[in-house]
Amino acid sequence: MDVPRVPEQRRRAVAGPEALAFGVLGPVRARRGEEQLSTGSPQQRALLAALLLREGRMATAAELIDALWGEEPPSQALAALRTYASRLRKVLGAGVLVSESGGYAVRGLDEGALDLAVAQELAAEAEKAKNAGDLCHAREVLGRALALWDGEALAGVPGPYAEAQRVRLEEWRLQLTETRLDMDLEQGCHAEAVSELTALTAAHPLRERLRELLMLALYRSGRQAEALAVYADTRRLLAEELGVDPRPGLRELQHRILQADPGLAEPSAPQPEPATASVRPAQLPATVPDFTGRSAFVAELGQVLASAEGRVMAVSALAGIGGVGKTTLAVHVAHEARAAFPDGQLYVDLQGAGPRPAEPETVLGSFLRALGTQDSAIPATLEERSALYRSVLDGRRVLVLLDNARDAAQVRPLLPGTAGCAALVTARVRMVDLAGAHLVDLDVMSPDEALSLFTKIVGEERVAAEREAALDVVAACGFLPLALRIAASRLAARRTWTVSVLAAKLADERRRLDELQAGDLAVKATFELGYGQLEPAQARAFRLLGLADGPDISLAAAAAVLDLPVEATEDLLESLVDTSLVESAAPGRYRYHDLVRLYARSCAERDELPPAEREAAMSRLLDFYLATAAGVYAIERPGDRLVHHLERTAYPGLTFDSARAAQDWLYSEANCLMACVRQSAHDRSLRRAVDLLWATKDLAESGANARVYELAALTVRDAAHEVGNAHAEGRARTVLTTVHLIAGRFKEADEEAQLAMALAADANDPLPSCWAPNDRGIIALYENRHADGERYLQLAIDNFRADGSDVGEASALCNLSRIRLAMGRTASAIELAQQGIDIYDRMGLTLRLANGRYALGIALTEAMRLPEALHQLTEALALFHEHRQPLWEGVTHFRIAEMHLAAQQPTLAASHAEQAIALRGIGGEWRRGTVLTVLGRALARLGQSDRAQACWQEALSIYEQLGSAEAVEVRALLSSKAAA
Repeated sequence: MDVPRVPEQRRRAVAGPEALAFGVLGPVRARRGEEQLSTGSPQQRALLAALLLREGRMATAAELIDALWGEEPPSQALAALRTYASRLRKVLGAGVLVSESGGYAVRGLDEGALDLAVAQELAAEAEKAKNAGDLCHAREVLGRALALWDGEALAGVPGPYAEAQRVRLEEWRLQLTETRLDMDLEQGCHAEAVSELTALTAAHPLRERLRELLMLALYRSGRQAEALAVYADTRRLLAEELGVDPRPGLRELQHRILQADPGLAEPSAPQPEPATASVRPAQLPATVPDFTGRSAFVAELGQVLASAEGRVMAVSALAGIGGVGKTTLAVHVAHEARAAFPDGQLYVDLQGAGPRPAEPETVLGSFLRALGTQDSAIPATLEERSALYRSVLDGRRVLVLLDNARDAAQVRPLLPGTAGCAALVTARVRMVDLAGAHLVDLDVMSPDEALSLFTKIVGEERVAAEREAALDVVAACGFLPLALRIAASRLAARRTWTVSVLAAKLADERRRLDELQAGDLAVKATFELGYGQLEPAQARAFRLLGLADGPDISLAAAAAVLDLPVEATEDLLESLVDTSLVESAAPGRYRYHDLVRLYARSCAERDELPPAEREAAMSRLLDFYLATAAGVYAIERPGDRLVHHLERTAYPGLTFDSARAAQDWLYSEANCLMACVRQSAHDRSLRRAVDLLWATKDLAESGANARVYELAALTVRDAAHEVGNAHAEGRARTVLTTVHLIAGRFKEADEEAQLAMALAADANDPLPSCWAPNDRGIIALYENRHADGERYLQLAIDNFRADGSDVGEASALCNLSRIRLAMGRTASAIELAQQGIDIYDRMGLTLRLANGRYALGIALTEAMRLPEALHQLTEALALFHEHRQPLWEGVTHFRIAEMHLAAQQPTLAASHAEQAIALRGIGGEWRRGTVLTVLGRALARLGQSDRAQACWQEALSIYEQLGSAEAVEVRALLSSKAAA
């Protein structure tokens, strides 16, 4: 179909504030500046539309009469036409609607005055960008063109001409939409496209191109059964409605899906999102300017990387003891090869030598963000993240440096797996089980190389003057590059020292021989040398900061550990960076090499006098994190009594100017916070450790941090149980109840809550006494034990009131609303939810208010007060999105889908159900099953019975695996469809 053009009626001019503008991609409108102009009766609007669409050409009276009335015009049609033209001329002003020889035209409009003309120009620009291979820009421009539509084109305009133009413009809009969706899939936005395509295929069931795109989007989202079901639905519909088979393209796609054709699995030319089109990760650490030797290894590894273009993937794995220079060599080789990988370089320290190696799913999340993937598009599971990672890298030439790996199992999910990409891996173990890897064993430097490195750092003149002493130094360092670099750097920084002085220090076997034997201990003498040159304040900082677990530490947290002002702490840390004992991970953040951290801890155990200072330092860090997290919680939930029940802290935390800044701190510090919780899980700090979990409960619902949060909670629970601390154990079990609830593990959740209630009674602790029965009420709701749920929630309400917790009372009231609704007491459910909302409103709680609106929306849906229900749920959805609550966003989309089903709007229901699935944050497999069940109901009403059955079959599989009662309902749905 040719794109409609309307160029003649426009002139090139900059539109002034009073310029005329017209719209036909929706209701026919006219405005002057910001003022809306009256376009009159439907027939008068039909005249204006006909003239606007004539492209500035003159239309005769007869043509216009035919356009407005067709073959049966009224007897006074010509007079009426002249009247309409006169009225429009007065509204539009002189020189716009002109008449010649009894005809009319609209002329003299500024560029961009007609929305259709703007859409045409944008579509042409998008086509040009697409042909040039710039899908990113083409997609963005096409989106702007489609956004100009405001419903049906020429809405409400009568006459045969308007009807013909409506059909033409609608067809063009659909073609543009198909083009944009095709580019969406090319850019890897499969999950996001499913929702829109589901709605479009419902609205245009016979449009095969939309069905084809939907099949492809579902297949690439890992939903093969649904993709095949779409084909079955389409074939049946075409046979029933038109008596034809699907076109060859659709049949071929079905065949390729059945064969699991690898060519379908990924986009043919993936590109980054528009907002991140310029993202080209360059994460390699800086190479050292004095890199020395290793020429054979550099050549060998460079050759392997150079072969990446012609191989599925080039992988090189460097192995050797700590401090042998694996990272330095890998970074140097990676920089040398940068030109061969124009699409970027990724880097991560996998912390394999430490007690808690980096989780592959966490690393993949960071890599996907660096490659331009939005947080909302990052899946929850390791397998999904790894698959998306490979999809994003397909077609790119990216080098991935995986430093300090623990084993091959940690590395495998992080390998690109596509032609043109390469991976460099460093580890202390030989990765013989890493299939296809080019293995390199890195030994210590040769004596010549070691001396050369030492000379480059210290200076040619000083070494030449004391060559024998220099040879003694490099030999004492065991030719280990890390030891050599630290020793040489200290000497270079002290001009009053001679090489002989350094050699004499290293000659002291009491400090050196034990540490320079073999294995990891071979580096310790070098660390001792560097540590021994520190000033007292530097040494104290080095020792104490090494005590903290976590991947790194912020400047503010370090100041808490050292009990010093931030400025003084920064000076100390930067001086330690200069000595190479501490690394600067990012501005304001610092980290230790694994071995250096271990050495720092041994120094703390040996040198920190009195020993209580070590405990005091970690206590200050825990205080800092708890105080700051409590402040974040209070900003998010003003008036919540939780902060009054947390342990008091002696060291202050940070304060924030905005809720956004507070949230940013919480999520950026998540790994450090949970590491502190685990490290503090001992008798003296158990209460504060578990309270830090309570203050950071948002991490449990964030998706990306849920697993590390759960592990920390388990650690605290077990530690509290072991020492018989009922207070801490009760709180830890209540936290774990929430974790299990979110994941849909209701049996485990109820067991933890039951124990938490008993422990809370023993400890006389109001927090678990309130929240554990509240959670048990929710569990009972999900398990259809409504009488139990009502009893638990009433107990929770009583306990919240006794504690003076209005926020908790409101939460329990909203949950009790859900129970009453399940018991058929709809009026009571609405009243209880409204009571909860009134409390939240009174206290100004926006996030909690979202929970209240969510509960009220569910109750109003059951009462069939559907417009009110939609309002409440939409408000809740916006609040959950604002406060970064993906779990509740997904659940709310699910409830909106239920509401649309009740309103007999299956297209909208399917769209919201798909959005719930696409968020990947709906809280475990059980919740996914509930969404799939509702999606199946919507699809069944749309006549897509095969796809509906695919959804129900997947839901049934989930429920059977979990042993959930919902399996009965889904079996009934499948049976009813089979019988039909």
